[in-house]
Amino acid sequence: MYAVDLFCGAGGLSVGLEMAGFRCICAVERDADAADTYSSAHPHCVLHRTKVEELHFGHLRGEVHLVAGGPPCQPFSSGGKRLGPSDERDMIPEFLRVVREVGPLMVLMENVPGLVAAESGKYLGALLHELEGMGYATSTQVLSAAAFGVPQRRRRLFVAGSRIAGVSFPVATHGPGTSRPYIVAGEVLDAAHPMGEPNTSKVVYAKRPDIRPSPYDGHLFNGGGRPINPSDLSPTVLASAGGNKTPFLDPLGMVPVYHRELLRGGPPREGQVPGARRITAEEAACLQTFPRDYVFAGSRSSRYRQVGNAVPPLLAYHVGRALFGLLCGDSGQSGVAQGSDKAVGQLHAALDPVEQFV
Repeated sequence: MYAVDLFCGAGGLSVGLEMAGFRCICAVERDADAADTYSSAHPHCVLHRTKVEELHFGHLRGEVHLVAGGPPCQPFSSGGKRLGPSDERDMIPEFLRVVREVGPLMVLMENVPGLVAAESGKYLGALLHELEGMGYATSTQVLSAAAFGVPQRRRRLFVAGSRIAGVSFPVATHGPGTSRPYIVAGEVLDAAHPMGEPNTSKVVYAKRPDIRPSPYDGHLFNGGGRPINPSDLSPTVLASAGGNKTPFLDPLGMVPVYHRELLRGGPPREGQVPGARRITAEEAACLQTFPRDYVFAGSRSSRYRQVGNAVPPLLAYHVGRALFGLLCGDSGQSGVAQGSDKAVGQLHAALDPVEQFV
């Protein structure tokens, strides 16, 4: 089954879709570093290093089963100005244009949950109306990455369309209501054994700490990068990481100690937090469940950006498997489960203890 990945970035969505059984034969990415990363990891795919709006895809009509992609989400992000369709960065119309040109059996769009907010929800409704007018039965759902084995608090909206039958999104595999607990940060990262290029951004005590019930919340340290609780999910890995917005590890256990001091009325501390270090881009990629041998091109800040912008491959796998199973029927879905054991194992390998692969 062939797929097109628009706005592919570093390839998180493609990794998951290919693990599920699809083969990405065409992708588009304008960012040079992300394109280099994608090209290295997907040498079989024809990668267009340009804007989607500069390309036409009619030659793929009848050959592609799935058009997928994550159009730029800044117009609807809770961290942006939320200009929606009036934002020139809104590429959803281009995504729809490609769907019209290719006419695939299935469509998959990934975006920020903000697209379902009150005002933006009208735009989402218009998007679904467009797809339904092209003959697609549509489904939408905001999925928690942690519910599918990703050791991170991250929620993403998925919009699926099918000419075959209605799409049912995957059922959670981890967390409440399942037989498996969440994968926590401490199962992926080892604070005492850094991976990759060190991040030199310092962790210092905030001058005016904001105390919350949990030592891992509030604002006790400089910047937006929160401390990572090894016994819990990691904070969301942001595209803006790299400096003091990068989450940090606390190998000496200073965070809960300092939090207790403040709760007892102790004065704020000054200077650097002993032993604390920001996670590396490679560790951020592990929190996203990229395979451990996935190589990101470009500067350190570019690698963080690519990782933070990506769809977690493990989440993409579970969504992709639901689509692939629908294309192939129940027996086809079983075949995917058996035929991709090794590939899926590679994804899960990213969740092995760090000391096993540093």
